Amino acid sequence: METGDKQMLVDLTDLGKRARVAGRRLVAMTTDEKNAALLAIADALETHSATILTENAQDIEAARTKGLSDALLDRLLLTEARIKALATATRDVVALPDPVGEVIEGSLRPNGLRLVRRRTPIGVLGVIYEARPNVTVDIATLSLKTGNAVILRGGSETLRSNVALVEVIRSALSESDVPLDAVQIITSSDRALVAELLRLDTYVDMIIPRGGPGLHRLCRETSTIPVITGGIGICHLYVEPSADLERAVDVIINAKTQRPSVCNSLDTLLVHHQIAESFLPKVAAALAAHTTKSGATMELRATGDAWRILSDASEAGQVGGADVVQAGAEDFDQEWLSLILGVKVVQGLEEAIEHIQEHSTFHSDGILSNDSAAITRFVDAIDSAAVFVNASTRFNDGGEFGLGAEVAVSTQKLHARGPMGLRELTTYKWIAYGDMHVRK
Repeated sequence: METGDKQMLVDLTDLGKRARVAGRRLVAMTTDEKNAALLAIADALETHSATILTENAQDIEAARTKGLSDALLDRLLLTEARIKALATATRDVVALPDPVGEVIEGSLRPNGLRLVRRRTPIGVLGVIYEARPNVTVDIATLSLKTGNAVILRGGSETLRSNVALVEVIRSALSESDVPLDAVQIITSSDRALVAELLRLDTYVDMIIPRGGPGLHRLCRETSTIPVITGGIGICHLYVEPSADLERAVDVIINAKTQRPSVCNSLDTLLVHHQIAESFLPKVAAALAAHTTKSGATMELRATGDAWRILSDASEAGQVGGADVVQAGAEDFDQEWLSLILGVKVVQGLEEAIEHIQEHSTFHSDGILSNDSAAITRFVDAIDSAAVFVNASTRFNDGGEFGLGAEVAVSTQKLHARGPMGLRELTTYKWIAYGDMHVRK
């Protein structure tokens, strides 16, 4: 098996040509043919899990040697359970309706011309992503289900894992009717190839980056291909006095700690001033108690009244093992991806809205409240891809939304917004049925 230790020279033009040919074949494939390939991939992932884990272990060791944080290592890590979950998610995609060929709308014109707007694959996707090798499988399965060919370019820190996963996927495709080149990967970590991919507009129809702000900026500024950006979350929860405060603590713990290294984990907690004195120490202690079970430490970056309340509570021994730190000027513009939480006391709903509008990346933001007027105002004012009412931000996920695995969470306003599942990987075409009609 080729791995990151044997990087090969990459001819992107050749990859593009082969992807275009594969995409044209995919358009004509039936749902049953595509589903059979996906089931073969799910079985192959489980059969070859030991090989995948061996390659992943080398990536993890190299990343640890480079000094990557525990949070980032968690994003890189594959386990037997995670591979099993990938296989399960692939089978879940099989069970989802195939959007290709779906009629979105139709009409009969007064002149007798019948119009139909029908879903069709986008064509060839170029997906650039960092860390999280599970993304390799998510993207490949969704692309195949929707009849799209895909060229993958994962991060250098998971090159061995990604190459191993794609080889397993392609081995399964070789036993199916789906063309092998429907899923290809750039087997080199050479950054120049990213720039080349962004200009491969003869063959690639859409670029989807999943990574940090630098990657997104590079794609927006240099790509000659349409780009869908997303996946960067500075996520907020605002707690109102009317909220069920006992249960609100559980929501905050889930949003922050269930998997802090992902884009929909909580970054900033906003609390109404009327409840801050009693609520903030309780939240801090609960977060500390939850995280110390795993030997981790919760860090609270607080400002203004939140800093005063939490630092006093810390001196009084009321925040457990949480570290209370005074927030810096740019701390509320950070996607933490770790056990760090920004905390701020606000005077009311409007200040909370203003803070979110200024600092959010419009990924996942929510309110904890039982005041219907406040909820309505918040939902109307916060223009994020997903807005949550009395729920954890962790639900902004393709699987949780019933879309199957996702390619990305788009924070854009055009083409797709929120978790990009099957329908978001299609476009449409108009079909006009006539009876030798001519325009007058």
